[in-house]
Amino acid sequence: MRSLKSRRPGPSDPAPSRWAWRMQRLMLTPAFLLMLRAGVPMALTFGAATWWLSEEANRQMIRDTVAEARASFETRPEFMVHLMAIDGGDDDLAQDIREVVPLDFPISSFDLNLTEIRNTIAGLAPVKTVGVRIRPGGVLQVDVTPRTPVAIWRSRDGLTLVDITGAHLGKLDKRMDRPDLLLIAGEGAEGEVKEALNLYRAAAPLGVRLRGIVRMGARRWDVVLDRDQRILLPEQGAVEALERVIALDAAEDVLARDVVRVDLRLAARPTVQMSEQAATLWWEIKKVSGQ
Repeated sequence: MRSLKSRRPGPSDPAPSRWAWRMQRLMLTPAFLLMLRAGVPMALTFGAATWWLSEEANRQMIRDTVAEARASFETRPEFMVHLMAIDGGDDDLAQDIREVVPLDFPISSFDLNLTEIRNTIAGLAPVKTVGVRIRPGGVLQVDVTPRTPVAIWRSRDGLTLVDITGAHLGKLDKRMDRPDLLLIAGEGAEGEVKEALNLYRAAAPLGVRLRGIVRMGARRWDVVLDRDQRILLPEQGAVEALERVIALDAAEDVLARDVVRVDLRLAARPTVQMSEQAATLWWEIKKVSGQ
């Protein structure tokens, strides 16, 4: 009996078990509480969204909704461009600009790439500078500074207008369409327009006798006059050499005589070539004088 009484269990221990105690401590941890309050809902939401977006129809619906909302915003009246205004150029240049920038108005300003439009217009040969902006009232404003033609370059391809830098500005049908411009010719002449203009100004006393200036061998100039006369200029100091010939002509009427060429390529030995008829007459006179 005594042994049986000793085996009878005593009252239960009110303290929590080891695992219950650890769970209680874990529930009091801030990081674990944050995970339960925010992490688990976010994970569930992300999982649900991923599952919903896995369907192509759902993704397409979102794309269509965004596109429709964007289109409704971009096509509002205050964002629409209705026309293009071009200032600074002539009618031909304006037509060229409209051809290289074919816009179908009205168009949203969000669909206009102003940088691309500016670069496209700047690529036109007659355009020196260009500014593009959207003006209030739905106007695409294009402000152009055109290049100014200062000479006509004659080449195998015909007549070409060029500016002071040698940029090609367009073709010319006939020389007399621009009689006010200097005519230059020869290989590389369009790259030396500035020097040609200096020669043109120096040749002003020759008046209408001047026919043009020809680049020879891409290194020097010939001044071409009427009556098939030529003034051959040196590579260096061409303007000064031409001025000396003009001064000599003013004093001695050299160019008014039966002269074909005045050769100044060698500054120390300038020469004058007479025409064949004049040379023949000179030899006859010399023979007569020698008898």
